[in-house]
Amino acid sequence: MAMHSTLEHEEGEDPLMATINTTPLVDVMLVLLIIFLITIPVVIHTVPVKLPQENSQPDPARPHTLHLSVDQSGTLYLEQQALPREQLKPQLERSMEKNPHPIVQIRGDYRAHFKPFAQILQVCKELGLSQVSFVTEPTPTP
Repeated sequence: MAMHSTLEHEEGEDPLMATINTTPLVDVMLVLLIIFLITIPVVIHTVPVKLPQENSQPDPARPHTLHLSVDQSGTLYLEQQALPREQLKPQLERSMEKNPHPIVQIRGDYRAHFKPFAQILQVCKELGLSQVSFVTEPTPTP
């Protein structure tokens, strides 16, 4: 029995290759590159977005529309009557007894803090009111 080294080969046998086939590696890298090119713009929000400026108009008042207002100091008004914030939910519940799905329109002073608006939205969410909108002044046209 003779031992052959790895470099020697018998007749009819292919010699050992000392190179690496990189084709599968290139294929995998191209697939990864395509995946990254598709997902990176979704993950990184680099597109500047300019939000619309006060160009919504209030819907015409309907009999089942509730008007909430918040002045600069954060005082809450329901149908032009001052209302303590803790009374907002019971008052809306009473209004919902008469009309189960009212439309809520919120008018707010632009100098008011966000907290009263967040409380109004939270109460509307708890009561299942889905038609809530903010009333703004139209942008003046030059």
